[in-house]
Amino acid sequence: MKNIIGEKTRIMIVDDDKEIREVISVLLSNENFEIIEAGSGEEALKALSANIDLIILDVMMPGISGYQVSRVIRELSNVPILFLTARTQSSDLVLGYSSGGDDYLAKPFSYPELIARVKGLLRRYTVYQGKKVHTRKSEYIEWGELRIDCCRNMAWKCGKELELTSTEYRILRLLLAHPGQAFSAQNIYESIWEEPFHSGDSNSIMVFIRRLRSKIEDDPHHPVHLVTVWGKGYRIE
Repeated sequence: MKNIIGEKTRIMIVDDDKEIREVISVLLSNENFEIIEAGSGEEALKALSANIDLIILDVMMPGISGYQVSRVIRELSNVPILFLTARTQSSDLVLGYSSGGDDYLAKPFSYPELIARVKGLLRRYTVYQGKKVHTRKSEYIEWGELRIDCCRNMAWKCGKELELTSTEYRILRLLLAHPGQAFSAQNIYESIWEEPFHSGDSNSIMVFIRRLRSKIEDDPHHPVHLVTVWGKGYRIE
């Protein structure tokens, strides 16, 4: 999935359970991914580098938890993070997304589910990551202070580039392409994740909206660009 011929996509697996790391490593190696393993959050942060394309991160680990690791990573990188968790209550998922995660995989998981989640995140990230080397003619969407280059997958506010994750960018692009139109949580989820919507996913969308507001609003607590339409969803004004 790399642009450079012969260079493999590199995935870091972070889990204190050696057997789980080995199982995931074998499965992903069979898909021709290059694997880096870390047995703790501390080890993962030491091994973090710009050439890692995806991080599979266990939530419950001794020492630094997966949530804490994710928050540190988000200060340094927009690399996609896939949480591994045995806790799938809505509050747990919201906490994961709040700390910077892009998706989650519930334990125990199946081989097809693991591969589907990994490839889905990588596909979206590969497109977004290629923004600075794209040579096609730019196509812009502009609304007020916000501007998006749809070909290079870049976004600005008042001329300053926004540092967005691939998921945040896709949500912003969806809303900016239809200014004034309200999108429900279900509309957004199914458009971005390309999966069936479940009631608990509403809280996940709320978290991503909050993350977006923190980057595009002068005062995220009193948004003027990305507003809530009560009973309908969210829209760009």
